[in-house]
Amino acid sequence: MVGDGAGAVLRRALRVLEAVAEAGDGVSAKALARRLELPLPTTYRLLGTLVEEGYLVRLHAERGYGLGYRVVGLYRGMTDPIVPPAPAREVLAELHTTARAAVVLAVLRSDDVVVAHTETCAAHPGPGAVTGEPLPAHATAPGKALLAGLDGGRLADVLGLGLGHGPLAPLTPHTLTDRRLLDRDLLRVRSAGVAVEVEEHARGRAGLAVAVPHPGGRAALSVVVSRADFTGRRWELERAVREAAVPLARHLSAAPGVAASG
Repeated sequence: MVGDGAGAVLRRALRVLEAVAEAGDGVSAKALARRLELPLPTTYRLLGTLVEEGYLVRLHAERGYGLGYRVVGLYRGMTDPIVPPAPAREVLAELHTTARAAVVLAVLRSDDVVVAHTETCAAHPGPGAVTGEPLPAHATAPGKALLAGLDGGRLADVLGLGLGHGPLAPLTPHTLTDRRLLDRDLLRVRSAGVAVEVEEHARGRAGLAVAVPHPGGRAALSVVVSRADFTGRRWELERAVREAAVPLARHLSAAPGVAASG
């Protein structure tokens, strides 16, 4: 077990790493010390260790620090197991083209709904999330498609409603933050086989999703369009997503490590 002293040093180092990531390339030691309320000598020692281990780099041109290349390895180690195989990505790309919509494949990873792959363009930018980034399960169509397949205990875990957790976060005025209303919505998802979001995650955006069952875990396929576009194309989009989910499930089944729900 890590001792209290070592634990404190580790927490400080992680705070420095996070602060550099938030500030971007070129942040100085003095700026980090002020931001984190750490003594400057302590900040320099932590920075030196993180540079030595490859998690940060010293940027001489900017006279500051930036993320190191070992962070890339950490990111790949987290995202590689959830990225769908090439044939599945081809299905997602085709859906993006034919449906004229942003496409998101989300998976359940432990207690989080995370993005496994996106197909977007300037005309259809999607939710703005990257591979490996968590989505608010209660406010997104893929999140609700995955929530609808969980039992009560797992549902509470994924929603973060365990001991010490607060209520569901309101992201827009339309977000379902009342558990009873969300349960009612999930009941509709189970009955209809499709989850819908209308400006619950972001203003002006809407979409729908279907669960994609396969032996490797839990996944959900969704499309995202503008709120105005969704009104006139809702049934067309649902048909396209349902049709794409069939070959997608087949390709995900061929890669059992993808979307494993830990």
